[in-house]
Amino acid sequence: MRAAVLNAAPGRLDVEDLELDTPGPREVVVRTAAVGLCHSDLQYIDAHWSTALPEVLGHEASGVVEAVGTEVTAAAPGDHVVTCMTAFCGRCRYCVEGRLTLCVDHARLRTRPRPALLNHRGVAVGRMGGIGAFAETMLVHENSVVPIGRDIPLDRAALLGCAVITGVGAVWHSARVRPGATVAVIGCGGVGLAVVQGARLAGAGRIIAVDIDEHSLEQARRLGATAGVNASTEDVVDAVRRLSSGGVDYAFEAIGRGATVEQAFAVLAPGGVATVLGMVPDDQPLRITASELFFREKRLQGSLLGSHHFPADIPRLTELYAQGRLELDGMISRRIGFDDLESGLASLREGGVNRVVVEFA
Repeated sequence: MRAAVLNAAPGRLDVEDLELDTPGPREVVVRTAAVGLCHSDLQYIDAHWSTALPEVLGHEASGVVEAVGTEVTAAAPGDHVVTCMTAFCGRCRYCVEGRLTLCVDHARLRTRPRPALLNHRGVAVGRMGGIGAFAETMLVHENSVVPIGRDIPLDRAALLGCAVITGVGAVWHSARVRPGATVAVIGCGGVGLAVVQGARLAGAGRIIAVDIDEHSLEQARRLGATAGVNASTEDVVDAVRRLSSGGVDYAFEAIGRGATVEQAFAVLAPGGVATVLGMVPDDQPLRITASELFFREKRLQGSLLGSHHFPADIPRLTELYAQGRLELDGMISRRIGFDDLESGLASLREGGVNRVVVEFA
């Protein structure tokens, strides 16, 4: 099969022919239908975050199950599925508490007697998050896929695996936004737009979108934001405080920069919660006023993939989409073929796009 491999970082993806192993116990082979391009892919390509190389990147994907190994109960050949890069064991203390993204035994699920992928030199090739979706076929653990109805278009379904579950999940599980609350969303790309929708679904009274791109702000308004702040022309903290009568109950950072995390904390009202969704590089330290934490009881927290309950959340999200309450169609800015992958990544770098989706023939 063909796959886009990161052999060196910083670097670029090389399209290569790889050998895919047969599925072992509890493993599933999925023919890739669509994969969304995520900024976390760029973080690895640009070496802002490290990973073992060579590796096939890509994790926000959908596809059709082609084959299953022994002991598989979660999926069957022909099933349409969405992938999840945080597989869970189901037995550790975090899993039994429902905190699947914190599973301490997930690495074991990816341990196998033979490499899943080999290149033409016989070298093992890794799979980002145990997925490796920039490929025509994926070999994944059954806990990394959730079947969906065949009436859900696979190009839109792919977004559920990262952008949507991260944004909506952060509202549902991490922050637990209350009806009538005020919310600020800093960064209105794919994840930020999902936060806006999650806040709307949660019944937030006021949703303030923040971005430097006017088109992104228009998209946010269309999806539920009640106000927009253009960070290229306005002081974000002053503007959000003015629009929220002194500060918001919940702020979400969906960019991955230290400066915007600090803004998310600064726009909070007393007792407010700021949730960080973006992957902030370790070389960007955060400066938070300690007295704000203590005397005003503000909170700063992280959220990995929306602290999701993946097997339960995906069916809920597909139902909301079917009801017309969750918008997926308009979140896709551009559709490309696998051979245009580098062009899609360039669009992501340039900004002004929500989600670029790679469709496999």
